[in-house]
Amino acid sequence: MKKLKIAALGGGTGLSTLLRGLKEYDIDLTAIVNVADDGGSSGRIRNELGVLPPGDIRNCLTALSEEESLMSKLFQYRFPLKGSLSGHSFGNLFLTAMSAISGGFDNAIANCAQVLAIRGRVLPVTLSNVVIEAELENGAHIVGESRISKSKSKIDKIILFPSYPDAAPDVLKTIKESDILIFGPGSLYTSVIVNFLVDGVIEAIKASNAYKIYVCNIMTQPGETDGFKLSDHADAIEKHSYRGIMDCIAANSAEIPAKLLQKYKKHGAIPVIADKAPQYKIVKRKLFSDDLYVRHDSAKLAKTIMEIAKKEARYD
Repeated sequence: MKKLKIAALGGGTGLSTLLRGLKEYDIDLTAIVNVADDGGSSGRIRNELGVLPPGDIRNCLTALSEEESLMSKLFQYRFPLKGSLSGHSFGNLFLTAMSAISGGFDNAIANCAQVLAIRGRVLPVTLSNVVIEAELENGAHIVGESRISKSKSKIDKIILFPSYPDAAPDVLKTIKESDILIFGPGSLYTSVIVNFLVDGVIEAIKASNAYKIYVCNIMTQPGETDGFKLSDHADAIEKHSYRGIMDCIAANSAEIPAKLLQKYKKHGAIPVIADKAPQYKIVKRKLFSDDLYVRHDSAKLAKTIMEIAKKEARYD
């Protein structure tokens, strides 16, 4: 029996969280990662050396590697906040150096994947040096992923510069041939929707016979999704793609402890209400672990995805 083919599109910490859980299953797994990050170590490397931001790629590579391995820990090592290397992670610098000596960023990722012996593949959604621009409801425009999250007005839509860049090799083929396509979890606009703005991605999703799942965030994100309910997430995705792009939405159904709610309320974040999105099936589960933060739990999320796969993709 052929392995179930799953492709997950996203970025940030959400995608790596999903991959960490899914790698434990005997599946053909590919991460398709956005490369619009312009903050932190990735942003500095991008601005100073003119290479694609490596941070989200690095997180996905290490998530798919053996968690206990020395190389995995080394890739995530971040230099102390002093000196010329302050704030940089070793993995970001390694990917940058590998890109220079291996003839391109996609080759660097493939070589790093071998070093880490990852369970799956990691593909950048594009090899173009892209920048996100958000158009806000108040008419203002904000350029740059790191600045968008600080906006005080609701986002109306986002666009990429250059417009509709070419997809990286194998991205469109992977989407079309997948049995399951997953969008998220992660920042709605700057981690998930941004992938739909690459040339050919929406057409490949539409042409794919895959069962399509959106993993909705558990908490709202200040500056991006203030006050958003599940239906608002669905509306924003459809606005940047097409109606009916998803088959189902996976959402958290468990009550969040009051102590954690107070912690998030101080930063302007509240739980995403899992209301109805009439055109989509909603699968509700407890998706977070009892921890210091309300974040998706890798094992719980992966188990939910595989339950959906068994039912909808007839995988066993």
